[in-house]
Amino acid sequence: MDYTLSQLQIFLKIVQNQSITKTAEELYMTQPAVSIQLKNFQNQFSIPLTEVVGRKLYITDFGRQIATSAKRVLNEVDALNYTSSAFKGELTGRLHISCVSTGQYVLPSFLSGFMEQHKGIDLQIDVTNKLQVIESLERNEVDFALVSVLPKKLNIHKEVLLPNRLFLIGKSAKNTAINSKNENKTSNTPPKIIKKAQFESMQLIFREQGSATRDSMEGFIHKHKLPVHKRIQLATNEAVKQAVMAGIGYSIMPVIGLKYELRNSALQIIPFKGLPITTNWCLIWLKAKKLSPAATAYLEFIQQEKQHIIENKFSWIKDY
Repeated sequence: MDYTLSQLQIFLKIVQNQSITKTAEELYMTQPAVSIQLKNFQNQFSIPLTEVVGRKLYITDFGRQIATSAKRVLNEVDALNYTSSAFKGELTGRLHISCVSTGQYVLPSFLSGFMEQHKGIDLQIDVTNKLQVIESLERNEVDFALVSVLPKKLNIHKEVLLPNRLFLIGKSAKNTAINSKNENKTSNTPPKIIKKAQFESMQLIFREQGSATRDSMEGFIHKHKLPVHKRIQLATNEAVKQAVMAGIGYSIMPVIGLKYELRNSALQIIPFKGLPITTNWCLIWLKAKKLSPAATAYLEFIQQEKQHIIENKFSWIKDY
């Protein structure tokens, strides 16, 4: 046997996800790279670890036993690393956070100072949609989750970080249909509040099912009984943003991910009655969860430093 720790980590993630694609996304690898590592790992065993049925990946019973052993090996390796760091007087351990995809614009700013102070901590962040974030929290697979909409069926604690505001977004005012009648309007002039009839003519771009942004957008449309006749679905916030900038359509999006596009006039906020939708970005954890020393230290850091972080990193949000 000549497997590597990296192969064990990749295989364990594949077992958890039962998906090459999702594993590649979470590990920031290409799908071919993950497939090659799985093949190299499989070549060391005469019994199949996985099987594909109807284009879906399944883990065999033997594969699950290997995954259990792999997890035990990786835990022992972590213990060795933590012991070494502890002898140096460093805070050690693993901090595992699940984050909704738009939260990638929020979480790094609330982590960088902490990780700089505690270099002995291993950080794992899973970036995915709201549905999967809540499932990982419910299964007690993570220490914390970062969400903008609180789960209704879980007993949780929360730490509010900052507001999350969603606006109707379109490409820059220069060449949009919404402002085509105002030929003398400059890109710096705020557009007028559009009406229901104009909304009906828009091609709307939605996030995928399970996304909190999509839920908020659909909830707003349903509440105000807005007509929607043209729609596109895209899988990520970045994909939606690029499509809007290209003039493909409009979307209701969190302003947190639009800082540079708004400042550079690549995008504009289109005023519409009832917007913005306002929620809060919250760090949440299970009430029954016994936080590790690393998780406890992180929570204390957030409670002490969050106002300073908000003032330094997110004060621009007040402009919108």
